[in-house]
Amino acid sequence: MVNTRSRTKMADNADLLALLAEMKKSMEKGQEEMKNEIQSHVESKVGEIKDHVNSCIEKIEDVQGVKREIGEVKGEVERKIEEVEDKVQGKIEEVEEKVQVKIGDLEKRLSEL
Repeated sequence: MVNTRSRTKMADNADLLALLAEMKKSMEKGQEEMKNEIQSHVESKVGEIKDHVNSCIEKIEDVQGVKREIGEVKGEVERKIEEVEDKVQGKIEEVEEKVQVKIGDLEKRLSEL
């Protein structure tokens, strides 16, 4: 009887060990699936972040390009303004000379009268 009880207990223990081994495999499989899902999710998020960063970089480069163009246009406008100012100053001096000549002519004519 003791022998039978011992055999039954050993068989039960063997069944429990087999069940534990099966549960362990199942848990390991579940952990592996969770790990794969988490890794996939992280990779997806990393991809989204990379896309967002690249988009931001493109926008920054666009803004820098526009700033460069604005600087070029500003420089060109300043040169044009200087050219116009020089031309206007030249015209003013030209007109002043003509006015002085006319005044001189008028003074001469007045003195002749």
